[in-house]
Amino acid sequence: MNQLIGVDLGGSAIKLGRFSEAGDLLAELQVPTPQPAMPGAVTTAIVAAVQQLDPERLADRVGVGHPGPSDQAGRVARIAINLPGWLDVPLANWLEPLLERPVTLANDANCALIGEHWLGAARGVGDVLLLTLGTGVGGAVLLDGQLFTGHRGAAAEPGLIGLDPAGPPCNSGNNGSLESFCSRRGFDRLSSVDPAELCRRAAGGDGEALAVWRAYGQLLGQGLSSLLYVLTPELVLIGGGLSGASDHFLPAVWQEVEQRVQAASREGLTIRRCSLGNGAGRLGAARLALQRLAPSLG
Repeated sequence: MNQLIGVDLGGSAIKLGRFSEAGDLLAELQVPTPQPAMPGAVTTAIVAAVQQLDPERLADRVGVGHPGPSDQAGRVARIAINLPGWLDVPLANWLEPLLERPVTLANDANCALIGEHWLGAARGVGDVLLLTLGTGVGGAVLLDGQLFTGHRGAAAEPGLIGLDPAGPPCNSGNNGSLESFCSRRGFDRLSSVDPAELCRRAAGGDGEALAVWRAYGQLLGQGLSSLLYVLTPELVLIGGGLSGASDHFLPAVWQEVEQRVQAASREGLTIRRCSLGNGAGRLGAARLALQRLAPSLG
């Protein structure tokens, strides 16, 4: 049976997995993202990591998830606002002759949602909104089981919607975006304590820690409310590094949603944490390689 490689490119790490066509994880690897994460250096790092993960060339297709949108053909990384030098980078064209295997690209959050829909928390659900809370606020949308990417491939960037026009600056140029409030940098404006430590304190009943997470949930809920009116999904999934504290901030999210969103637009809605953790992106990238690419002949 043919095998697949999924690559999840992040700002600090590149996570790779080698999978069966059924989605079984056969081997995995994580390497640091080159700093600065310029396109050429990242390309070299991905090639070396794939060769280390699959020295016997058991996988015949490669999917790569990257920050920001790709073109509709899955060939070009169009922009990554949190990585330097990433503007219309033909990453698939660069990788294919070096890997000697076909390559497809997709937004990293799209990959995460595809992974969750295949084998995770979104199995069997047709209309899903994913928010990833980390260095930025990424996202992805499934409508009737299909990725929604718009007519040029750049749709579904929910983290970049406006929340407060007088708010903090965002690398997108949209000051006061959901990302500027709910990313890790936005969280740091609420508290100087590391989120993992604040999560531990909240679990122990610390009132100040609980108040910080409640304030964070209120901001997230305000942004989510606008998205719900547009999409009315069955399921909202929360992923990314900050999602580990979801038990502490989701009650405030729900409070905002119930206050701001009419019942008809949230009927039957479920909000829960992703189930695949940091492995969703590489799994989804592999799934897209399976769906989009014919096996290589090499």
